[in-house]
Amino acid sequence: MRFERREHRPLALIVLTPLLAVAAALALSGLLIAAAGAPVLEAYWRILVGAFGSRLSATETLTRATPLMLTGLAAAVAFRARVWNIGGEGQFYLGAIAAAAVGSQLLAGAPGYLSMPLLLLAGAVAGMILLIIPLWLRLKFSVDEVVTSLLLNFVAVLVVSMLIDGPLKDPLAFGWPQSQSVPDAAMLPKLVARSRLHWGFGIALVLAFVVHFVQSRTVFGLKSRAAGLSPEGAVFAGVPLARTLLFVACLSGGLAGLAGAVEVMGVKGYVTTDLSPGFGYSGIVVAMLAGLHPLGVVLAALFTATMFVGADGMSRALKIPTYIADVTVALSLITMLVAVFFAQYRIRR
Repeated sequence: MRFERREHRPLALIVLTPLLAVAAALALSGLLIAAAGAPVLEAYWRILVGAFGSRLSATETLTRATPLMLTGLAAAVAFRARVWNIGGEGQFYLGAIAAAAVGSQLLAGAPGYLSMPLLLLAGAVAGMILLIIPLWLRLKFSVDEVVTSLLLNFVAVLVVSMLIDGPLKDPLAFGWPQSQSVPDAAMLPKLVARSRLHWGFGIALVLAFVVHFVQSRTVFGLKSRAAGLSPEGAVFAGVPLARTLLFVACLSGGLAGLAGAVEVMGVKGYVTTDLSPGFGYSGIVVAMLAGLHPLGVVLAALFTATMFVGADGMSRALKIPTYIADVTVALSLITMLVAVFFAQYRIRR
């Protein structure tokens, strides 16, 4: 028995791969739910009701999906070009603190039409810088960016902690470590009244379509795909590999940094060290569930947000741990990797 690479993958197989992976993950998670003494189908129904059963829960799910879309896009863009960006969490935090710092220190009195785009730009630039460092180490010294980008997550969080305990600390926070607040004029407007859903959701949707267009219809997209398929072949074909990967790093890091700025400007208004419940790491799962497709990232982010938000309602109704959602998302990643392998290879006897 041996594995043989498929010469052609039917469209039906490409579409069914993520669906089968999610179904397998839900089936495996169902075993844990049953072991906890709860009815499996009712548990999943409670998750749906908890995520979309009311106006409040639906807007909370979409709010939770917003940063996941952006960090998912960041991972998808990088992975497609074989830039292994594991530093989305750190880029998220640097983007958040950059937006808070620029908003509170430099643009405190600026009108919203000026401060909002500048704060978003500041967050994106901060994320870019944090990914350019590992890429430079890879290109200059052949250092594995998986390790450097992962370790820079901890460096970034420590830098943010230092800033919100030092020069950016809010004097009105009664000693609580948080940054100074973004001015009200720079906060993203709400999409739905009396909810937390903000314009960042629309920005994430638009960027998903923009990234899809860039990757599928532009010369840069062709070069980045070529770099991902075969770096040696891309160089032989005349693709400037270092410059292409630099642009990929700027786009990927910028999206992750933008996610942090959007979360600050749309939801909290200030930065704390618990701003992210793991958006950067979850973005990797979202990208893999989407098969690294930008439009698939939107659906994968909605699925992940549904599990996280809906698990609270399931837990209250059935008295089982909310960690089932984390297990399900993690299993989705594992089953997706297995499904992708069998979508690319067939078994020959």
